[in-house]
Amino acid sequence: MKTGLSKAFFYCLLVCAGGAPAQDYPARPVKIVVPYAAGGVPDVLGRTVGQRLSEMLSQQFLVENRPGAGGISAVMAVVKAPADGYTLLLSDPGQTAINQHLFDSLPYDTLRDLVPVTILAYSAPFVVVNPSAGINSFTELVAYAKANPGKLAYGSAGIGSSLHIAMESLKASLGIDLVHIPYKGSGQSVPAFLGGEVPLVVTALTALGPHVKSGKAKLLAVTSAKRSPQAPDVPAVGEFIPGYDFTAELGFLAPRGTPAAVVSKLSAEVAKAVKHPETAARLIQLNLDPAGSTPEAFTAVIRGNQARYATAVKLSGAKSN
Repeated sequence: MKTGLSKAFFYCLLVCAGGAPAQDYPARPVKIVVPYAAGGVPDVLGRTVGQRLSEMLSQQFLVENRPGAGGISAVMAVVKAPADGYTLLLSDPGQTAINQHLFDSLPYDTLRDLVPVTILAYSAPFVVVNPSAGINSFTELVAYAKANPGKLAYGSAGIGSSLHIAMESLKASLGIDLVHIPYKGSGQSVPAFLGGEVPLVVTALTALGPHVKSGKAKLLAVTSAKRSPQAPDVPAVGEFIPGYDFTAELGFLAPRGTPAAVVSKLSAEVAKAVKHPETAARLIQLNLDPAGSTPEAFTAVIRGNQARYATAVKLSGAKSN
């Protein structure tokens, strides 16, 4: 009898210890580390979803921007943080799948040092041109680039970003030469494009929507296999390059060792947040497709991306500085 009570007592302790973190979480503000400058799509996504989570869970979810170095400093800030669910990384494939093929030495391993929580949304960026360049279509861009190698430059969210690799893969597949000008996120590349520093930029539609409507920017193609519902008249690069698709997954990851109950709760709450009618409408305005996946599904996507981007990075010839 005494032994039975002892076993029951210890079983209760284990259950309570495992459930308590999730039951009380979050008990203080949560930091969302974004590896890009303020103003870009990942930043706006983090702030939009963070605001909804703050309202749902009665604790602040605050964005901290750590741009540059392919997002390595942002990733390491999360890897080194306490594994308690109070520091999250908002990643895209640049940090989770591309860096390992781009850098000769990387201080982290995505699935060893981080635990995937959920996919927030999917994004398919656009190739955009300044009308002053005199290029009116994607086919005209390819023709001009072939006739004038190295004379056109494009801006991206930085070396190793999914935007960078999407363009480098496009260049390699079509045999054209465009000069890459890296910035610290779309929050910097878009103003540079609008200011005339570069004639081309690859970015999300939301970053340039008003400028497209006013005629200050022209959409040439979306970097996906199929056309975007937000711009159905704009061709997909996949129409010109079979198998081409650089739709990016943006999601939350936490330090490895974060309690499974906390990860599970976060995943469930984020799914509710991104599917809230007001939040979902805002994400769609940003040209984002709201998701909300399980940790297991996000893990499978990352594994698939790591294999897919190995080919893409090799094809592109992209290398870190």
